Amino acid sequence: MTNVEIIKKELENIKYPGFAKSIVEFGFVKEVQLDGNNCFINLDITSTAPEVEAQLRKEITALKSLSGINVTLNFNKPKEQVQQSNSVSGKNIAPQIKKVVMVSSGKGGVGKSTTTVNLAIATAMQGKRVGILDADIYGPNIPRMMGLNGKEVEIVGDKAKPLNAYGVDVMSMGILMEEGQALIWRGAMIMKAIQQLLRDILWEELDILFIDMPPGTGDAQLTLAQSVPVSAGINVTTPQHVALDDSRRSLDMFKKLHIPVAGIVENMSGFICPSCKTESDIFGMGTCEELAKQYNTQVLGNLPIEPAIREGGDSGKPIVYFNPESISAKRYMIAADKLISFLNSQDEVSNAAIQPIMPAGVSACSPEGQKIKEEHEKAQKSSGSCGTGCGCH
Repeated sequence: MTNVEIIKKELENIKYPGFAKSIVEFGFVKEVQLDGNNCFINLDITSTAPEVEAQLRKEITALKSLSGINVTLNFNKPKEQVQQSNSVSGKNIAPQIKKVVMVSSGKGGVGKSTTTVNLAIATAMQGKRVGILDADIYGPNIPRMMGLNGKEVEIVGDKAKPLNAYGVDVMSMGILMEEGQALIWRGAMIMKAIQQLLRDILWEELDILFIDMPPGTGDAQLTLAQSVPVSAGINVTTPQHVALDDSRRSLDMFKKLHIPVAGIVENMSGFICPSCKTESDIFGMGTCEELAKQYNTQVLGNLPIEPAIREGGDSGKPIVYFNPESISAKRYMIAADKLISFLNSQDEVSNAAIQPIMPAGVSACSPEGQKIKEEHEKAQKSSGSCGTGCGCH
């Protein structure tokens, strides 16, 4: 004959979805009551995902000890965060973050991660609640630069808690995987990873989240822009004209994704001799001014080659924090101030214009896909839009 102890014993065999431990081991089963032919089970779970509750309901009601018994399951779980977007067709999977800043570059090796780290710390030093998401999947250098190599991530429920260094919350694929491990991923996996780093990390309420993007203008950039409204884009480059050619592509990407451009950071802009402190022009200097005018933006900062920047990045001691009186640190602080002023001047942004019109799993070539496409084009024409998704109306 079934009793409460038998039911609890069987519940020990039900694994929490995605984990090796059972719902009993996690302490999620709070109460089991048996009243004649009626059983009441109360559970506290940590996920808001409906599929987690659905899976648990299916497995619990299928228990042998509950055969022929009326089962009532009560799930206590966190409130699902409401999307905050100024358009019903926009998307925001991280609504607790006020401003998202995409740090991008047209090519690699221009100091994008160094810029992200020092700008983020400089912004935090001005009283903002700041985070860094290292979305450079193939080259996650942020952990080393922030002194976080080898640190263990704390798991709370089914989410990972960001690490913190120098007043900045940090999460990176470099923290979640073995050091030196190569990720040989196709675009679809990168897109999914970026969404998970936004949604499945316990980001607190942040004023600004800096996202260090992979170089180029590919899947990662589009996925991010479709997942959260990006408040500002920063282009990182060097003074050489071959680098500026790639910067134009990056700036054009911001335009096509409707991302406001906060400005350009020119790295390797001159060289500061560590002995005499003289600043010399070796790669060119100030070539970004004309580029900024072309794209109706500003130069946030001209950062020189200064050995202390490299030393700070390699040792996990960023120059803006450990050498605040240096020329570079002062320029990072000025750049952060310009960025904050830019963000304060911006209206709410929306990513509605770049959302895919096809639901997940529906092919554009299928009859259902063709019907959705026709309805979308009809709606665009009736709204006065050009129908290309450029957001002109």
